[in-house]
Amino acid sequence: MNFFGIGLPEMAVIAAIGLLVFGPKRLPELGRTLGRTLKGFQSASREFEQEFRNVIDTEKGAADVSAPPQAIAPAESTAAVAALVEATAEPAVAEASPPSAG
Repeated sequence: MNFFGIGLPEMAVIAAIGLLVFGPKRLPELGRTLGRTLKGFQSASREFEQEFRNVIDTEKGAADVSAPPQAIAPAESTAAVAALVEATAEPAVAEASPPSAG
């Protein structure tokens, strides 16, 4: 029996130390509390895993990967792009030269 990487001899030593520290009346109560806590962690982990799987399945359904990808339109020629850039560029403002001190 291997529980959390702890074998039967280690569990017996832990139980004996717990019996000495807490006494025979309090030890079962602590065991029940520990069991409930572990069960709560298991159920929370299960719920998180289920929610995670639901989100992943929803995302897979949203992105239809069964259809082939759409073709990308070819780029315009470089001359046409250069003409467009020149047409939309703002004219350069000539810097005024400082007045001559003369």
